[in-house]
Amino acid sequence: MRNRVFKAFQYRDFRLLWFGACTSSIGTWMQEVAQAWLVLDLTNSPFLLGLDAFLGDIPIFLFSLFGGVVADRIDRRKILLGSQYVQMSCATLLAILIATHVVQIWHILCLSFVVGTAQAFGGPAYSALVPSLVEKEDLQNAIALNSIQFNLARVIGPVLGGLALKYIGSAWCFGLNGLSYVAVIISLMRLHINFNPPRTGESIIASMKQGFGFIRKQGAMETLIVIAFCMTALAIPMITFLPVFAKNVFHQSEMTYTLFLVASGLGSVTGALTVAALGDVANKGRIALSSLVALGAGITCFALSKSVVLSCIILFLSGGVLMCAFAMISSLVQLITANEMRGRVMSVYNVAFRGGMPFGSVVTGWLVPVLSAPGVLSVNGIILLSLGLYFLLVQRRVAAL
Repeated sequence: MRNRVFKAFQYRDFRLLWFGACTSSIGTWMQEVAQAWLVLDLTNSPFLLGLDAFLGDIPIFLFSLFGGVVADRIDRRKILLGSQYVQMSCATLLAILIATHVVQIWHILCLSFVVGTAQAFGGPAYSALVPSLVEKEDLQNAIALNSIQFNLARVIGPVLGGLALKYIGSAWCFGLNGLSYVAVIISLMRLHINFNPPRTGESIIASMKQGFGFIRKQGAMETLIVIAFCMTALAIPMITFLPVFAKNVFHQSEMTYTLFLVASGLGSVTGALTVAALGDVANKGRIALSSLVALGAGITCFALSKSVVLSCIILFLSGGVLMCAFAMISSLVQLITANEMRGRVMSVYNVAFRGGMPFGSVVTGWLVPVLSAPGVLSVNGIILLSLGLYFLLVQRRVAAL
């Protein structure tokens, strides 16, 4: 059983990348906790909290298509290294600004945009790199384990970040995040990459058109991309606005916000471990859509909860089904895609998956002062549940996969 769950770890390069990325992700989540609380503390504005999330994610919507073309033309390791250097510099700069007591909201917003831009190029390169590190039959396991590292960090990072924020100050959260990038940089430098970018005289626009043409020919691919956008636009605001629930709904401290993040992260780790244990399971589309329905129900229940304990339980369950839906949809996209097209196709998928986050966050941040955080999230959950049922029962192209 254990060998099946962790099968992708038999590949040296995948292990290296996994441990490096996990260390970096822990630092990122330490900064996420500190940054969300800092924005709310400086401004007491749910809109600016949503705007910060928007500015961090909108570059992925704007630039990922170019990043995907670049990932198919240049050594993906070099792209990732450049992305890590930029993100490390931004985290270090914020740590200095906070430590010297000169940080202002516009500093945070601008640097969020810069980090998002780096991720717009690093994301497609990373997504395209992972399948080249394992055999095809172990790809779903690798995707699930990759999700585990991210969500394990989402458990450990907030705990460390919450403790650091409470006892030694937010500057340490940003500084330690900057230091954590060293681990993934070392891992990337030690990889044995087997992808040689083809020489091409095509323009970037022509290469992008090729990617779109490939997607249109794959039948269910367009629907998978639509589902990815809707899932993040409607579900991720629940995580983005956890500080609002902790501070303004439950009237608790930053440690309650940390507790919420840990509950969600533990659920995601459990969901990813379950997917990894299942292996190359059949009916991926049906499982993904059923998970989407359960996720919508979970978001609505969390929005209406009046108990911190019950909210943690719901966040745990929602984290599990979110990860199940994500892993299944990502596996389907990766399995359909040829390696030479992977950077471009994954960039379109990343635009949808990550592009839903900024729009969902900024719209939710705009509506929260009008309708309240519980009101907006309950509507999000109902819409997501309805979409899942529609694709599961009516438009069955993905359900048939």
